[in-house]
This record gives sequence, C-alpha cells and structure tokens, in this order.
Amino acid sequence: MRKITFVFALLLSAAMQLHAQTETIDAATIEKIKEEGLKHSQVMDIVFHLTDMAGNRLTNSPGYFKAANYAKDKLAGWGLKNAKLDPWGEFGKGWELQKSYLAINAPYYKPIQAYPKAWTSGTNGLKTAEVIAVDIKDSVTLSQYAGKLKGKIIIIDKLDTYQQSFKADAHRYADSDLLRMSNAQPQAPRQQNGDTAATRRMFQQRNAQQRTATLLKDMAKTEGAIAILSSSTRFHDGTLFTQGGGGYKGTDPENFLDMVVGIEDYNTILRLVKAGSPLKMDIDVQSKFYSNDLQGYNVIAEIPGTDPKLKDEIVMIGAHLDSWHTGTGATDNAAGSAVMMEAIRILKTLGIQNKRTIRIGLWGGEEEGLLGSRGYVKKTFADPATMQLLPQHEKFSSYFNIDNGTGKIRGIYLQGNVACKDIFAQWFAPLKDITDGTITISNTGGTDHQAFDGVGLPGFQFIQDPMEYDTRTHHSNMDVYDHLSEADLKQIATVVAAFVYNASQRAEKLPRKELPKPRPAGGMGF
Repeated sequence: MRKITFVFALLLSAAMQLHAQTETIDAATIEKIKEEGLKHSQVMDIVFHLTDMAGNRLTNSPGYFKAANYAKDKLAGWGLKNAKLDPWGEFGKGWELQKSYLAINAPYYKPIQAYPKAWTSGTNGLKTAEVIAVDIKDSVTLSQYAGKLKGKIIIIDKLDTYQQSFKADAHRYADSDLLRMSNAQPQAPRQQNGDTAATRRMFQQRNAQQRTATLLKDMAKTEGAIAILSSSTRFHDGTLFTQGGGGYKGTDPENFLDMVVGIEDYNTILRLVKAGSPLKMDIDVQSKFYSNDLQGYNVIAEIPGTDPKLKDEIVMIGAHLDSWHTGTGATDNAAGSAVMMEAIRILKTLGIQNKRTIRIGLWGGEEEGLLGSRGYVKKTFADPATMQLLPQHEKFSSYFNIDNGTGKIRGIYLQGNVACKDIFAQWFAPLKDITDGTITISNTGGTDHQAFDGVGLPGFQFIQDPMEYDTRTHHSNMDVYDHLSEADLKQIATVVAAFVYNASQRAEKLPRKELPKPRPAGGMGF
C-alpha cells in the first residue's frame, strides 16, 4: 500500500512539474505591445464606427451589415488575409425600426419614451386609440375581453413596484472579490435530476403565464387591436430593457406590435385607466423586415502563421458583433469587437512574426443563443451533437473572448481547465502593472467561448470589472458610446494582444480538458 502511495505521489509530482513548466516570454515584445496599445490606441475610433456610425446591430439588420462590412474592410486594410463575411447557417429575417412615436393625448398630452420589440409589425400610419387594461391571470379571465379589443391599445393589469436603490450604478471588483474568485474550488457537474415539486410548480406557472400572454396577442391581432404595452421592469429613470417580440424565421408571420415603456410611464398609464379616466394615446410605428437573404454571417479574418511546423495551427480571438436595437450596443458588445480588432491592429503594427495563425471571429446571432459562434464551430471543428471531430479540431490551440462590457480585465476564467493555470500566471506576470491577473477555476456562461469549450477546445472569457453593465447598459437604450471607458478598452486590447502573442509563439498548443460526450438531444445545449 505504501509503495502504491509512493508511486502515485511521484506521478502526481511529475504531472505538477509538467504543468508548471516555465513559459518562454519575450519581455521586449510584451513591452512593445503595451506601448502601442496604451499610447497609440485606435480603439475609440473603431468603436465609434461600430456604434454611432453603424447604428444598432440587430442580427441581419442593415446596421449589422454596415458594421460587419466596416470590420471586414478594416481588417483587410491592416493586411489580414481571407477577410470575409462568412455564412454560418440560416438565421432568419432582418428587421429595422424606421419610425416610433407614442404619446398620451387625453386627459392631457405627455410624450412617452417607448421602443417596439424586435421583429414586431408597425401601425400602418398614425393611430389614436383608447387604452384598455386586461387581466391575464389565466385563459378563463382572458376570455371576458373577447370582442372588446378592436382599435385598442392594451396594457396588462399589473402594477410594477418601483424599487428605490441606494447603490451606485457602476462599480469595480474589490480585492476581496478577486481573492474569492482566486480561491474558488472546481465546480461540481450540474445535476441532471434536480426535479422537485417546487421546481415543477415554478415552470408550470411560468409556462401558463407565457401561454396566456400568447393567447392575448393572438386575440389582439385577430380582433384588430393596435398594440400592447409592456413594462421595462428591470430598469428605471429613463432606461428601457427591450429585446425580441417573437419569431424571426423566414416562415414566421409578423409579430403583433409590442411596445416597451419605462416602469414609471407604465404605472402612470395603468393607474389612469383603472381610475376610469378616459385615456387615449397617439401611436405611429413603422418597421421593415428583410427576407431576401436568411443566412447568418460572421466576420472572419486572419494573420497567417510563419513557422513551417506550426503555421497550420490556430489561435483565435473573438467577440459578438450583433446587438439589440434600442441603443447602439456599445458595451454589449461593440466594446468586445473593437478591442479584438485593436488587439489585431497592435500585432500587425508591430510586425509580429506569429508562428501560429491568428484568427479573429466577430460573431452574429449571439443575442439569440450564441448562434454565429456555434454555427462556425460546428462547420469548422466539430458537431457537439455527434462529437465527430473535423481535421481542424486537432490543429486548434485556443480561443479568447470578450463580452462583459467596458470594464478592464482583472484576470481570466479557466473554465475548469486547471492545466492552463500556471501558463496564464506566467503570461500575466509581465502585465502586472496593468492587471491583477486573477485566475479562477470557475466557469462563466453566456458568451461565445462556450461554443468552443462545448466541443473540447480551450475557450476562455476574461474577468472584467462590472462597471454599470448589469445595472444600466446591458440590453438597454443606455448602451451607447458615452458609457464606454476609453482607458479600460485600451487596457483590454493590450492584455488580449499579449495573450494572443504568447499563445501563437509557445512550443505547444494549450492543454485541453477531456472531450465532452455527444449531446444529440440538446444540440449545442450548454
């Protein structure tokens, strides 16, 4: 028994030494990257073109293609090869808001800030309509409104309580937060059998509410109602949270007009209606659908590798280019796209002779479910439904992603890939003057690195300061250029450029976790 224990200890020690091997860091080049990235940055000009110049970037909208073509042409102009709009599969219809006006005109005039949900229809001109409050507890309650909705604007009979907040919108991670991340333990696999009575009741209630809401919209459309008003409960003080209003596939019908208004205006309108005050509103919405090309597109470009043995291996960086439509998607995620482009510019400007090929991907369809990155991974590396590996899977080194707003990099999530911990610690060492270099074993979700991680490729998202991402800008009308931090974006691009350079030059590809099993039922379901 002692002998077995001793042998095991030797093997464990050898494995730890293997993982702790010294990385070859070109300190002079890292200093040049910092000099270029921090003192000669073009990131704010790049992000200006992706936001103010392009407008919103809803997938397959004119704004998306304006930004995508700008990115493609810019990358090609810097000397990248194979710059293209790369189709990843069918997405569906594009949609563009061309006019939006909503106001109370009786018992007094008040303009209302409102945004239609994406992929909803318009009003076919200016309409004046009474507002009706509808109780949608269940289908039986809903049935009492049959025949009463024609020509009406509908508001759901549910006041949303305004919650006073005494916290600052923006904040950075404290040292204690980073220490907690650094000390995190490996996360246990998700339990597949977490079914409880409480969970079932919650899902049943949620599904029942969704079915009733769908019935209301169907009834409203059939009877000839004008629109429905929805409350933006997540935000307040003029900040509205607005996403999609229904299906966008080529065969999906136009969705009934659903207008999101702020919680304060929503409650004002509902209180007036419930008080019996005759309330009328003017509404004029014009939207346009685009169905000539239903394909979804990513922007792809690369700097070819120079080493005869390693040039066919790939180091990738990426961020999603698409956004929602109320703002210009500055923090979600023009920031990420701009810093990835800037990282590439830094490397090209310095004339880096990267051994491996460095490839950038700016993804479409992320907001609808990581569609662009998942489509790219499926056709290029592996289908997670079968885990049949394509030839490029073996040639892949690593993927680094940015998609958590404008906050500077404080470290990186290992995504459970413990073998990379010592490697990244050595990469962070020459960057200690600009980043804490916190490394956490923890996973983070909701970003495009999951598409790569989901087929066993090393994919990572950096830890970023929260700033006001979750409190003010994420998916809101406040997600605009002025909420970006220039100093933070310069820092992000610099750190990314250093990581990409190191990954492209090291003798071996980054270590991998065990290959996941096929997931035929859920497809990409992670």
